[in-house]
Amino acid sequence: MEPQDLKTAHASNRASDATLEVRNAYRSYVHRKWLALVIVAVLTFGLAFISVMHGSSNLPAGDVLAALFGLGDEHTSMVVWSLRMPHVLTAVIGGIALALAGCSFQSVLDNPLASASTLGISQGAAFGASVAIIVLASFDPMASSVHDGVVFTNPTTTAVCAFFGALIAMLVILALSRFRDMTPQSIVLAGVALSAMFSGVTALIQYFANDTQVAAVVFWTFGSLRRTGYSQIGIMALVTIAAAVFFHFNRWNYNAMESGEGSAHGLGVSVKNVRLSNMLVATLAASTVIAFCGTINFIGLIAPHIMRRFIGSDYRYLLPASAFAGAAILLISDLIASSVMTGVILPIGAITSLVGAPVFLYLLMKGMRR
Repeated sequence: MEPQDLKTAHASNRASDATLEVRNAYRSYVHRKWLALVIVAVLTFGLAFISVMHGSSNLPAGDVLAALFGLGDEHTSMVVWSLRMPHVLTAVIGGIALALAGCSFQSVLDNPLASASTLGISQGAAFGASVAIIVLASFDPMASSVHDGVVFTNPTTTAVCAFFGALIAMLVILALSRFRDMTPQSIVLAGVALSAMFSGVTALIQYFANDTQVAAVVFWTFGSLRRTGYSQIGIMALVTIAAAVFFHFNRWNYNAMESGEGSAHGLGVSVKNVRLSNMLVATLAASTVIAFCGTINFIGLIAPHIMRRFIGSDYRYLLPASAFAGAAILLISDLIASSVMTGVILPIGAITSLVGAPVFLYLLMKGMRR
């Protein structure tokens, strides 16, 4: 063999070895991502099963399995399907929706603090609920009246008003961003200002209400996973599935935007259109959950941050991982809320804040040390 042929053969072998090394590295990369996904998925399903078992009287695992497959006795089946499954499904679906919304907000706004609570969506929903409970009730006692401070005679009106209050908050932010061509960072700051405004208006409405109405508004803002029936769960599930499909089709846009707007434009991504559409869909998903469950903070903020530590910023894997993490965090919070005091279920919004705030501070400090 000629010397030139030997050089060509050696170069070809080196190129082949390099290609094989890259392929093996990519396979290892994908395997690690899938392993993390499987672990968080198994954890979520395990927590959901434990939540069905847990209650005022704990059920054995075998009885729960029998009831789930329609083989249990009538009493156990009633407890599982009528009393426990609704709030477990609400926790799973709500956690998925809030986490996906937070993940999308953080991507398109390029801000790790973007979530439903920091953009004014939660406060807009609280404003809408206050209007339903206090203002509408003054014109029509059956519109959304309350008694004993906790019972809504027409919770649908309250949920609808809360939903539209959240949408109004986001539409105001989007209108401002379009009018002034605001940067993503300015959009988050506008959300903070809008949160303060909605909180102020809500406080004024409560000032002119009676004690029972104020108690009802406060009770609504506490948040609860036990207000929903299967019809409300069905609505949340449909909206969450539609939003998840939308986010899935945008996963490559998110990856492109991770490199900056200039790089995303170079790859053919219409950044403004992607940002607008994703903010609307994320708001729809988050506001649906908040409308039925009340204010639930920190799920959309910390779930994506936690999974970034294990998954990285590849949205092909970060989106489903964040969804499972959001469901797991809300299930853990619900277990804590129902276990701390015998016979008392603490407000889920307070528990998610107490669980989420220290975790977020830990992640923040760890990131600063790095």
